[in-house]
Amino acid sequence: MEVILLDNFGKLGELGDKVTVKPGYGRNYLVPYGLAVPATRENVEAFEARRAELEAEAALRRAEAESRASQLADIELSLVAKAGDEGKLFGSIGPRDLAEAIAQAGIDVAKSEVRMPEGPIRNTGEYDVELHLHADVEALVRVVVTAE
Repeated sequence: MEVILLDNFGKLGELGDKVTVKPGYGRNYLVPYGLAVPATRENVEAFEARRAELEAEAALRRAEAESRASQLADIELSLVAKAGDEGKLFGSIGPRDLAEAIAQAGIDVAKSEVRMPEGPIRNTGEYDVELHLHADVEALVRVVVTAE
């Protein structure tokens, strides 16, 4: 299935690219969420007419993400959790907990923007957590977990 991307995607392509994706991915995810449109002749013409508007919106979203990334560079989160004698937490600290802690620090971050490839935090210590704010914008936040 050929689609025209309406936003930048890290590995898939840039705004306006005509890419071939599997039919289910295009039909069930990209098109319903407004991330792409099928590459028909009418949609190509409509996209070309709106190209400048879409590029301006994309630049605005990127600028907003870059401003949030610069704010996040100065933040060090200190989280207190119940832990055993050896530093193992009773429970874990996941993306939702980190997003809430960052929101309490004054910066809005969605749970889906928090990347934890090694899984949730299960021990006390210092961690660098990556935030994926935009297709081209990443930020690192230092998280310090201490025992209660």
